[in-house]
Amino acid sequence: MKKIHLLYFLCLFHFTVNGQSVSDIIIGKIDSLNSKILKEQRELWIHLPKEYSEGAIEKKNYPVVYLLDGDSHFNSVVGMTQHLSGLGGGSVFPKMIVVGIINTNRTRDLTPTKGKLGYYTDSSMVANSGGGEKFMLFIENELIPYMDSNYPTDSYRTFIGHSFGGLMVMNTLIEKPNLFNSYISIDPSMWWDNNKLLNKIKDTSLDGKYSDKNLFIGIANTMSEGLNILSVKKDTTPGTNHIRSILELNDYFTNDNKKNISFKGRFYKDDHHGSVPLIATYDALRFIFDFFKFDLDFTRPESVTLEKVENHYKRLSKEFGREIKPEEELLNMLGYWALSKSQFKNSEQFFSLNAIHYPESFNVYDSLGDFYLEIENKEKAIDNYNKSVSLNIESPSKDKLKKLEMK
Repeated sequence: MKKIHLLYFLCLFHFTVNGQSVSDIIIGKIDSLNSKILKEQRELWIHLPKEYSEGAIEKKNYPVVYLLDGDSHFNSVVGMTQHLSGLGGGSVFPKMIVVGIINTNRTRDLTPTKGKLGYYTDSSMVANSGGGEKFMLFIENELIPYMDSNYPTDSYRTFIGHSFGGLMVMNTLIEKPNLFNSYISIDPSMWWDNNKLLNKIKDTSLDGKYSDKNLFIGIANTMSEGLNILSVKKDTTPGTNHIRSILELNDYFTNDNKKNISFKGRFYKDDHHGSVPLIATYDALRFIFDFFKFDLDFTRPESVTLEKVENHYKRLSKEFGREIKPEEELLNMLGYWALSKSQFKNSEQFFSLNAIHYPESFNVYDSLGDFYLEIENKEKAIDNYNKSVSLNIESPSKDKLKKLEMK
């Protein structure tokens, strides 16, 4: 496994500006996998949550985003997951691993069948097409097992693709619905091979295999001036087949009576085919992880209780299919916030739960010591400060103990 860093700015070294050392900004790493199925080396761009990369005491597993056309969309998707999984972004996404799959032969890998010459295709494109089924096997039998063996992955997986990538996402949903939990198809090329996949999807019964799955379809505005959503559906010219086929796909899922699959489609009238991935990915992730957002009414301090926190994380555990504990930084923040509002019972409960969940963290005992010092329980404050220092000699509790000894 290569240990090469992927840099947000194209800097592969430390350098000096005005006599000051400047460090690289690192958002991921480059890895690679030798595929026996595809008979080639496949490059991967991988982002790991910051807390894992920095060696968090409490090791966790993370949901995984598998991203087609990784070299085009990696930076933007990583930026979204980083910002919106942190407290500053409102914690509306979970912290996630992002796997950008780099292309070698894009048309070959992302088209499920051999194409035909037409309005959108030429002889070269047709000749290179039709390797999608083999690429799907690569993802299922090589890429996912490789990630699960070498990285702290969770079983919750999301698949994102744009254009031909969106076509691949839809083909995977129909052929291998259990391979991913959520599917994001952005302006997919459903016109491919005379709408062959589209027609297959319309003949597919969305039965129990699709329950608990999520699908988001983003639709760009690729219409000529003078057309709208209603009029373009009646158009028969080849140039509108791209959007007509997507609208037909959207209508099929919208009108599905069984409602096994959780679905949302959205038309972006102000975005074209190239600009739509950014905003559509954001909306899709917000839709998929709607259950993750944690709303607390901070205007009513007494309502911010441990019970509400525990109920929220019980729901998360159910959605992800594993136990999920409240994060240390969240409980710590709630503990100090409740303390500032003189909600002493709630504050003690938040800090104490942190010590139960993260007993190896010096920070939780430092915070618990601060609580007991605030309520003038000097004995318990000293006890917790000592625990903190025993875990980390550089803990802030060290100086706090000295001050208490001087009193």
